[in-house]
Amino acid sequence: MNKKFTILAVVSILIFCFAIAPITLQNDTFYTIKIGETILKDGINLEHDPFTFHDIPYTYPHWLYDIGMYLIYSVGGMTGIYISTIILSMILGLTIYFTNRKIIKNELMSYLLTMGALTVLRPFVAARAQLFTFILFALTIYFIERFLETKKKRYAVALVIIPTIIANVHLALWPFYFVVFLPYVAEYLIWKIIDSYFIYKLRIKLIQNKINKLLKAQVDNEKIAKLEEKKQDLRDKLELAKQKTEKRRKDPYKIRYNKIDVVKWLILIMLICLFTGLLTPLKGAPYTYFIKTMQGNTTKSINEHLPMVLVENEPALFIIVGIVLMLIFTDTKMRIKDLLMLGGLTLLALMSKRQFSMLVLLGIYSVNRLVCDFIDKYDSEGTKKAMDKIIEPAGIIITMLLVILVSLTVYKPKIGNPYIDKSSYPVDAAQYIKENLNLSEIRLYNEYNYGSYLIYQDIPVFIDSRADLYTPEFNGDKEKDIFSDFLNAASVNVHYEKIFDKYKITHLLIPKNAKINLFIEKDANYKELYKDDYFVIYEKLNV
Repeated sequence: MNKKFTILAVVSILIFCFAIAPITLQNDTFYTIKIGETILKDGINLEHDPFTFHDIPYTYPHWLYDIGMYLIYSVGGMTGIYISTIILSMILGLTIYFTNRKIIKNELMSYLLTMGALTVLRPFVAARAQLFTFILFALTIYFIERFLETKKKRYAVALVIIPTIIANVHLALWPFYFVVFLPYVAEYLIWKIIDSYFIYKLRIKLIQNKINKLLKAQVDNEKIAKLEEKKQDLRDKLELAKQKTEKRRKDPYKIRYNKIDVVKWLILIMLICLFTGLLTPLKGAPYTYFIKTMQGNTTKSINEHLPMVLVENEPALFIIVGIVLMLIFTDTKMRIKDLLMLGGLTLLALMSKRQFSMLVLLGIYSVNRLVCDFIDKYDSEGTKKAMDKIIEPAGIIITMLLVILVSLTVYKPKIGNPYIDKSSYPVDAAQYIKENLNLSEIRLYNEYNYGSYLIYQDIPVFIDSRADLYTPEFNGDKEKDIFSDFLNAASVNVHYEKIFDKYKITHLLIPKNAKINLFIEKDANYKELYKDDYFVIYEKLNV
């Protein structure tokens, strides 16, 4: 370990993480603050959601994170939330770097790939539970690798603690925790199957059984001799097969595997972790939340859940094409677990845009191992020479200037940004509602993207970005497909009057540029009460 380079890497990662942390808050942050406050005051009520006028239950999928964010907010306000995002971003960056370096032991590539990963993860860095969970998943890789290397119990204990935290901080990702184990388990099972030589051993056993029967009957010595000869021939073939397998393992064509017997204990740890979903106040929700989400229609309508179009995601295209080209046109070899990890994560990313973050977060270690193997084969001294140049005074100055320049380029557009964007959230309109309307009597129709801000302002909502809450899979009532009704109203696929009557809507808060506003502003049954540059409030006259 080079201390100069470590200091350089840490400082530059911290600077870049500060630059990528967003100032303007994302919509989930608003309801997170309010939910945390409500839990501390009234506890967790799974039977009734207090933030909407619909009588529906709520799961509280990240209740512990919500409490933490509210406590930070109660001390430091929006500035406290922003500072926490910076700190978590920095912790994530350092966790990725040191995990890479500990596993791969190539300081330069670990640093370069960490900076690349943080650049790609930039859109996912926000004051949301996922940022905290990213850190836990990066640590999961670290603890798995260290456990397999050292067999120390403390890493096994840590692997049990992490899913317990995830089940309470971000239970939607709790099932994903077990996905991380699968490549290791699969490689172990493949090794066991390959090294079992089941067919040879079975044939030898069957021949031995025949021999035993003949010996017991004390007849046909000639047949016994032929069977013994056949058995010995199979044993010779078995020994030859073992030698060929060992040779292929040491010098494979493209795919290699390691014989790590301690993985059997990793399987036991994974089985123990299956019970951590019970260690929450949410009554088994970690086991059902993902299934219910996939059964609902939210994944087909929310942008981050939609399938990823590879040609529209340049980083993903670059990663996948780069790996394929390296495997095809070079003599670089990949471990089975890395192939399965990258292949599985790529498949998940193609199925859902949000999972691209996991491809980057968890796949970076496999990519690092592949790249370092490539470098070691074709230029084993290249990394060392580059390191020697970088830790020279001139190299340190140039590296830091480049990092600062890139960080300033990222940070500069955010200078002066507000914590709350008035073009996205109805700041003034919400104030008008609180001052002029009776919140206990109105039933306000609002749209998905800013419902969380209304919750933050104690205004009961029609819908907000807790999308699953508004589906029959979660509220248990097929007649209450609120999410679908919102989509139909917002797109005017169904006449809005029918939906508004169904939910007894009295008032509307909608963006001026919304499709539905083109109809409402011309409808005599709706009276305009308020309008600003971005939002309009209407009163429904005939309720």
